Amino acid sequence: MQTCEVCGNQYDKCFEVISSGKRHVFDSFECAIQALAPSCSHCSCRIIGHGVEVANRMFCCAHCAKQVGESQGTKYRAA
Repeated sequence: MQTCEVCGNQYDKCFEVISSGKRHVFDSFECAIQALAPSCSHCSCRIIGHGVEVANRMFCCAHCAKQVGESQGTKYRAA
């Protein structure tokens, strides 16, 4: 049995994710998202789909980017 690095749950169906050369162990996608998904620079929600990147800042949507004055040069990319 492995142990989830986020919640500490020991589970026989844990899975591994390798990100930037580092191995992570999780018992659920919820824990993986909490540990690895970027947060929106405006509302702080986790970005689990396509996000908006402006000037090296990540946003969950164009609306959040505009809320902080970032409206030009927005490009969509997978977060």
